[in-house]
Amino acid sequence: DVEADYTTNGKKSTEELKRRIKLHLTPYFGGRRLSTITTADLRAFSARRLTAQASPAEINRELAIVRRAFRLAVEADKYHGRVPKTPMLQERNTRQGFFDRAMFRAVCDRLPAPLQPVVTFAYLTGWRIQSEVLPLEWRHVDRKAGEVRLEPGTTKNQAGRVFPFTDELRALMEDLWRQHEALAKQGTICRFVFHRNGRPIKGFRKAWANACEAAGVPGRIPHDLRRSAVRNMERAGLSRSVAMQLTGHKTEAVYRRYAITSEADLREGVDRLNGLAGTNRGDTRQNANADASRTA
Repeated sequence: DVEADYTTNGKKSTEELKRRIKLHLTPYFGGRRLSTITTADLRAFSARRLTAQASPAEINRELAIVRRAFRLAVEADKYHGRVPKTPMLQERNTRQGFFDRAMFRAVCDRLPAPLQPVVTFAYLTGWRIQSEVLPLEWRHVDRKAGEVRLEPGTTKNQAGRVFPFTDELRALMEDLWRQHEALAKQGTICRFVFHRNGRPIKGFRKAWANACEAAGVPGRIPHDLRRSAVRNMERAGLSRSVAMQLTGHKTEAVYRRYAITSEADLREGVDRLNGLAGTNRGDTRQNANADASRTA
């Protein structure tokens, strides 16, 4: 019923829902009657997932599926028993992972060729890979106007979006278009911008993990590319309202969690302060001596 509910409402995370049910919920709750599932059972499930190194956010998404199953059963008059309280875990919403240019290139270069344009597009735009990048079709790309569009209702917050080409993004899209035309000449018409030999890309968890490991940055996740794009926009001086429209952040509170600051950013900020004060890091003593001479 939960799967049908997701499909009916056109939710982009239906495949992720099915994965969670198959890998985590069915092995633990499968075959049990709703009436036998208690709050204590839900807590025990959370404890088991924590020992498997699952994050509180992952566990909460899975608990929410169980909660939704109960509610749908009640609404459909399939269940008349007590609905247990769902003990959600506290999540740490601070976004931390990001890639600087060198780190990004190190990972990108170690990915299979069809995946390199995917992560490059995500790094430049900050768009969500699974729901917004991989489903992208050529009808969403206006090469003449120099922009990529997402139609209303196709994004997480249901709002449409436009991302004008940067020079780097234009070069990427032109290269992909040449590949598209070459594939068409061979008799394969693919409507997707990103593909493997004409077939849509569904995911690349294993390839990503292997590339990160080989690049010396294990544990990074594809969503770090979205954080990186926000950081790059902040450093480039884009206004917050413009950056939010480009990346598709609906609220400033969520966007602020993505505005990552690194130690290098802090040092750069201090250097700018030194510049305003007429000093540079490392020559403070020299400037102080010069000031003393002028005073004398």
